[in-house]
Amino acid sequence: MVTDLKRMIEQVSREKGVEKDVLIQALEEAVKAAANKTFGSDYDLEVNFNEELGEIEVFEFKEVVEEVTDDHLQVSLEEARKLDPECEIGDSLGMKMDTGAFGRIAAQSAKQVIMQRLKEAERDMVYEDYKDRKGEIINGILQRFDKGSIIVNLGRAEGELPHKEQIPRESYKQGDRIRAYIMDVRQFSRGPQIILSRTHPNFVAALFENEVPEISEGIVRIVQVAREPGSRSKIAVSSRDPDVDPVGACVGMKGSRVQAVVQELRGEKIDIITWDPDPAKFICNALAPAEIVRVIVDEGNRAMEVVVPDDQLSLAIGKRGQNVRLASKLTGWRLDVTGETNYNRALKEGFRSLLDLPGVGEKRASDLYEAGFGSAEEVARATVEELSSIEGVGEETADRLIEEARAYLIRKKEEAEARALEAAEAEEEAESALAAAPVGDEGRTSEDEERLEKAEDDEPRAVDLGEEEA
Repeated sequence: MVTDLKRMIEQVSREKGVEKDVLIQALEEAVKAAANKTFGSDYDLEVNFNEELGEIEVFEFKEVVEEVTDDHLQVSLEEARKLDPECEIGDSLGMKMDTGAFGRIAAQSAKQVIMQRLKEAERDMVYEDYKDRKGEIINGILQRFDKGSIIVNLGRAEGELPHKEQIPRESYKQGDRIRAYIMDVRQFSRGPQIILSRTHPNFVAALFENEVPEISEGIVRIVQVAREPGSRSKIAVSSRDPDVDPVGACVGMKGSRVQAVVQELRGEKIDIITWDPDPAKFICNALAPAEIVRVIVDEGNRAMEVVVPDDQLSLAIGKRGQNVRLASKLTGWRLDVTGETNYNRALKEGFRSLLDLPGVGEKRASDLYEAGFGSAEEVARATVEELSSIEGVGEETADRLIEEARAYLIRKKEEAEARALEAAEAEEEAESALAAAPVGDEGRTSEDEERLEKAEDDEPRAVDLGEEEA
């Protein structure tokens, strides 16, 4: 009996990974619950595990009194001295009970307490094991599907891969091996919940850390990751060693390292770029392979206007804007990509709008342009303090320029609305006339032709300012 109980505690401790002290405490509580079930709660009981004998001992404590009024809690001096000749009135006397007196119901109650405590101890052990593993990659086996989520068997625990953390168009079946990123570990009364992800940007970073020794050694650093799961990712890397190329280290010999990551992500495209402390250079790298002609930085709004050759505009923007969108996420700057022709046209139109302001000549327009106010619209948005910082522009002049620029914009807006309304009316009139006229050109009158020509002439058209300048 002694060896059986000790052996059972040691075996359960090994198999469940639970400390022996926790098991012994659970056993003591279970036996106490069984004793209370058998004898009732009126008794003063104490349960201990005797390490030397390897058995559970139950003691019933009674106070030594002259006259007994409660048989459960008191014992007469005469009876007490039969057990302990040296006891006196007022002593608390412990008497060992026969655990074999516990009935079947009491034993069942003890078993339930032990199982409950074992489950709690296991849950605590799992939480302690996984709470510091957030950010790691873990392997598991798909166990079942639950309301769109995938339940993954991790060995001693289960992980949940929610639907939103699954890569689009990836399909699995029961028994498949799944590799995922530990995104969070939460403790609940029913046990720890391990949340997994395959869409998190750090999943890509962790995969590269596993594949690239230079990253795990700290030579190459992953600075930022931007990702559209299942489609494309951009990863920015830097090197602490000038002799180590961070991009080359991540790509590997003949692309072996990056291909291992791409294979795990089921074909997701990965762009590896060099991080640069200069935001403009970093953005040029992020938009590669498109060639960048010019970058205009607006630090206040954390925005950049990126100018590219006309034939590379679609390359820089990417399919459905994906390339510029990922570059913006990667760098943390709002990007506006435009073609060279449009940019030059906008510059000419902006400079011309400055010349259209009353009292602004070539010299004043050039001064405003060099100070960063390239159009009447930018002057209208400026403050008096900003404009008065320009040489030759006082506060009164600055205030007047702002008012005139605002009036100019209102006037231009009204003119554009009037032209649009006039064109719409002319088009409507021409369509009505055509509907009333006989079918065929021979049915048109000279007035019809004039109205059609006027409607076409009134339609807004793009003007090539370059040709006008010529």
